[in-house]
Amino acid sequence: MTTIRDLLDRGRTLSFEFFPPKTHEAQAKLRATVDLLEKADPDFVSVTYGAGGTTRESTRETVLDLLEHRSFPAMPHLTCVGHSYAEIQDLIDDYQAHGVHNMLALAGDPPEDGSPNPGDFRYALELVEALREHSDMSIGVAAFPEVHPRSESRASDRSRLAEKLNAADFGITQFFFDPSDYFCMIDELDSLGCNTPVIPGVIPVINPKSVRRFAGMNGSAVDEALWARLDAADDPDERLEVAVDAAVSQIQTLLDGGAPGVHIYTLNQVDATVRISERIDIR
Repeated sequence: MTTIRDLLDRGRTLSFEFFPPKTHEAQAKLRATVDLLEKADPDFVSVTYGAGGTTRESTRETVLDLLEHRSFPAMPHLTCVGHSYAEIQDLIDDYQAHGVHNMLALAGDPPEDGSPNPGDFRYALELVEALREHSDMSIGVAAFPEVHPRSESRASDRSRLAEKLNAADFGITQFFFDPSDYFCMIDELDSLGCNTPVIPGVIPVINPKSVRRFAGMNGSAVDEALWARLDAADDPDERLEVAVDAAVSQIQTLLDGGAPGVHIYTLNQVDATVRISERIDIR
């Protein structure tokens, strides 16, 4: 049994995030992507979970396929929104029965129409507690270096994050661009007595328009100087190299500062992630 908490105890980790394919064509593309990324020797990968559980089955199928055919652990995401206690317990039992030993517990996005969450869970901490009660999984949670966009204040955000991390085994951050935001968060957590490892999440900006939109949703400040360099690039290959250079620089600064690893948001794209993996000194 390989757990992420054990991997982090051994040293720095390299991990990738994928989203589950929606079509047979996308499924074949993801397998080809993983074939190439496997050469980067990731310690683990994670698979996202659609809003309100919309990718429940495809997330499960992707995770189980990775576990069966790959040498690294695959960790499913699981969100609170829209799930009853009974549904969550069934999901946990099913994953455990199929050899899943790691889970990323997330609050999830609220319904877009502003209606109340129809499920029994409201906070990720409640999901962590359910996982503790019904499993022996290694549990991860999300962290926002620039504070959660729905937080009442920085102080309350850090207090709740510390409580959540203390109940979990590790954290993974949303993507961000200024390493100082990550290190500031770590210092603030340390002052609250929380030393649970938090892996920084980094996204290569291969699609500036989409990443800017994601950043707006997450409350992440974009690096306008980077966007200007991307806009000035003459062709796709040059833009790709600009994105890779920026991600490598950010990752190396984070590792040099003591980060326990890096989690790369791949967007199911291979070129940037492979180039980044080849250039960083993770181990």
